[in-house]
Amino acid sequence: MSATTDLVGVSNPGAATADLEALGEAIKADSAGAVGGVHVVFGELTLTAPAARIVDLLAMLRDNPAYRFVQLIDLCGVDYPERPQRFEVVYHLLSMTQNKRIRIKVATDEDTPVPSVVAVHPCADWFEREAFDMYGVFFSGHPDLRRILTDYGFHGHPLRKDFPMTGYVEVRWDEALKRVIYEPVKLPQEYRAFDFLSPWEGARYALPGDERADTQVPGTPPAPPKG
Repeated sequence: MSATTDLVGVSNPGAATADLEALGEAIKADSAGAVGGVHVVFGELTLTAPAARIVDLLAMLRDNPAYRFVQLIDLCGVDYPERPQRFEVVYHLLSMTQNKRIRIKVATDEDTPVPSVVAVHPCADWFEREAFDMYGVFFSGHPDLRRILTDYGFHGHPLRKDFPMTGYVEVRWDEALKRVIYEPVKLPQEYRAFDFLSPWEGARYALPGDERADTQVPGTPPAPPKG
């Protein structure tokens, strides 16, 4: 069973958690200060690290025969606008020989770059470009840091939580000009408010299971019996 498997159904979840904590502490001891914290939450091992040491840490985890986390499964970003260091860069690693997975998090802001790990895991090339494109996180030492999913002239970073869901511009084909043109977003239809707790519209009584109906509205028929 991998280290990120939920502990539900494990015969001894306490022992499994202890094993993950022991693995985290061993990695921390061998990291020469590259690991700042060890956490086991929901049966998953997460390490926190200073951004400046991420290359050293991933190289140690890859090359140390006790760990052999040789595969970078994913690299992604998370945005916490209320924090001074609003972004977290998250690395997901797999050790096939140990049959374990771990997660490593580093924090940064809008201006401070995170060292690229392409030299350790070449597959990080596109992952880092995606994080740059979607969140605006910079990676120093990246061989070709440019957008990968949005258009060349795109402004902003779509997965930042302060980025509008509608975006700033929309594109359409102009038959007269015979090319795609960019225009400011136009929303001729107003947003609708949907009641996702009720499967019916315009019900005159409180439906069973509707958490928003604390009391029955006077003058309306009673709710139908359950069943």
